[in-house]
Amino acid sequence: MSEKEQEFNEEVAELKELETAETENDEAVEEQSELAKVTAEKEALEDQYLRAQAEIANMTKRNRLERETLQKYRSQDLAKKLLPSIDNLERALMTEVSDDQGAGLKKGVEMVLESLLNGLKEEGIEEVPAEKGTPYDPNIHHGVQIVPASEETPADTIVEVFQKGYKLHDRVLRPAMVIVAQ
Repeated sequence: MSEKEQEFNEEVAELKELETAETENDEAVEEQSELAKVTAEKEALEDQYLRAQAEIANMTKRNRLERETLQKYRSQDLAKKLLPSIDNLERALMTEVSDDQGAGLKKGVEMVLESLLNGLKEEGIEEVPAEKGTPYDPNIHHGVQIVPASEETPADTIVEVFQKGYKLHDRVLRPAMVIVAQ
């Protein structure tokens, strides 16, 4: 072989080595790029998983609180329907009776009223505090009339209660209807 052929063969060999090195380099770059893609997908999926877990925890907590609230106030509608009957029983007890039959009937009405009030109390329903001389609270009292204040009745106090009010735990079912001194 001549010297030129040998140089040519050496150059061809060098070119082949360069091509091989370039191909290996390209493959390494592609593998790194693919690894970066897979890593980014993995991180995105982990983020989605953590968000889904947090959402499930929030939904569970929200549902538990809703169930507790429903349980706490379950007797609200029934109580609102019974309050007019209780008012009527109380009005019936204000009636004066003169004979034994009327007294027996009045005693029966008292017993019915007492059992209804005990049942409501067991459910957490109680009377709104409203008595003559107590401070007026617009959150639990409904002022239906205003009278001038005097020495006996200072301003912003209850003068008279027209209708009792009731509340279920911390929720007012019906405010007490009162006359207020101003």
